[in-house]
Amino acid sequence: MISFFTEDIVFSLKEKKKIKDWVGVVCTTNHKKTSDINYIFCTDNYILDINKQYLNHSFFTDIITFDQSEEENIIAGDIYISIERVKDNANELNVDFNIELKRVIIHGILHLIGFKDKSKKDKGIMRNEENLWLDNYKKMFHVEQ
Repeated sequence: MISFFTEDIVFSLKEKKKIKDWVGVVCTTNHKKTSDINYIFCTDNYILDINKQYLNHSFFTDIITFDQSEEENIIAGDIYISIERVKDNANELNVDFNIELKRVIIHGILHLIGFKDKSKKDKGIMRNEENLWLDNYKKMFHVEQ
């Protein structure tokens, strides 16, 4: 089950059903089943507190993913996304906010599937996967972004 929540921010995700379907396709294509996946949209300060408390990092980030999976082929976790950071990133990259948000949404799922992004090589692989799945979203729902 994929759920969406907010903490410390007023935000309403558009296209919830489409995003749930899309995330499901990403998981099944990677031979994974979805369990409880929680997206929590929040502010920079909220995610900074999580970053400090759980990861001992003292910086802003757009996403933090906590894997709650107990079985290898089951995807479960909490994905915190700073809407403020996504907006700033979209402006800096000169892309539409909704496209950047979808990139971050799928980035969290890719982490739960097992993709990493610490090394330069892994970052390249992750970016390629993000692009592949953003294109897939367009094709699945016949949208132009």
